[in-house]
Amino acid sequence: MSENLLNFIIWAISGCLIIAIGISYFFSKKQAGFWANVKPPPVKDVKGYNHATGKLLVLFGVLLIVLGLPILFDKSSVFIFLSIIGVLILTIAMMAVYIFYIDDKYREK
Repeated sequence: MSENLLNFIIWAISGCLIIAIGISYFFSKKQAGFWANVKPPPVKDVKGYNHATGKLLVLFGVLLIVLGLPILFDKSSVFIFLSIIGVLILTIAMMAVYIFYIDDKYREK
């Protein structure tokens, strides 16, 4: 097994773990947390909040796996740089969607 394939498998397992967390959030009866070590905010609709947060994490996991595809190519490839920058931008975008859409829509005011 080539080193590039092994690296991609590890990357994909990380994305699959995030997808699994998103699926568990989607079907959770208790309110799901988004930020680490922070109590979730009080929300109006727990089911809707959990569905939105779960979908966000599933999408993040899928896009994370897609951004890892350049790992399969030559290590000196410029596309590896796109993976690194892509993950950075994806993470910031995920936080922005959570703050400006999910948190704003479901938080009790």
